[in-house]
Amino acid sequence: MPVVDLNGISLSYQDKGAGRPVVMLMGMGSSGRVWHLHQQPALIAAGHRVITVDNRGVPPTSECADGITVADMAADVIALAAHLGLDRFDLVGTSLGARIAIDVAATKPDLVGRVVLLAARSRAGRLHATFDAGERDLVDEGVVLPSRYYAATTAMWNLSPHTLFDRDKVGEWLDILEFATQPPGPGIRAQMDIGDDPDLSGLCARVTAPTLVVSFTDDLVAPPHLGREIADWLPDAWFTQVDGGGHYGYLERPEVVNGLLTEFLAVPPRPPVTDPAAGESGPSRVVRIRLA
Repeated sequence: MPVVDLNGISLSYQDKGAGRPVVMLMGMGSSGRVWHLHQQPALIAAGHRVITVDNRGVPPTSECADGITVADMAADVIALAAHLGLDRFDLVGTSLGARIAIDVAATKPDLVGRVVLLAARSRAGRLHATFDAGERDLVDEGVVLPSRYYAATTAMWNLSPHTLFDRDKVGEWLDILEFATQPPGPGIRAQMDIGDDPDLSGLCARVTAPTLVVSFTDDLVAPPHLGREIADWLPDAWFTQVDGGGHYGYLERPEVVNGLLTEFLAVPPRPPVTDPAAGESGPSRVVRIRLA
């Protein structure tokens, strides 16, 4: 993956395909290469130019151990777009990447065409805040969990019961997670200090791009009601809830997620069909997605 110097850091990215550009942003501690398994190939096949990014803190991008903010990472995306000569692009982000996408779309509305937010949450509940603080404590105290225990707890937090209780699927996931790096490096530790934005609703109000918010029914990290709250804060948004996925729902239900992405980001755009029976409580329009 090429590395470019901008905003005082080195930023790693990959640029593949041709057509309307889509910039894809990963969640905390994850490389942009995670998109390459399912979503990047689907979007390239649909006629898009796909740019995936390693956010600050994720090597080979600069780790920035002295501190990272969402605004920093949004500025990196904007600078990368200028470096690549992108006059206009779409954005896809998951988890922390969704937060970054909101910031980019609010800061530079003239640059952003459409936005898809996956596994996003409006705020942390008490359980989330306590768990996050505990994870920071583990790193700061140099605690290394037994690899099997780390794999099992990571799976339980991030995967759906549809995956956890499928003997073959959960076995594959546990094998992968057992070899995950722990404790995380200084850049990931810096990402872990990123807290909630107390004015996220105000930031969302400045997003003019049509936005699709996708939550996963079994997501404990970003439960659907907190994704719906973000959708209701956005002036022009659709909200959908995908069954059978946890926080890693884009990896557990790739066919469904890829279908949503390719439809919403199509040229010309094809907005989702609103479900009039969804009982809307805010301005977002609701789309129903169910597993067959």
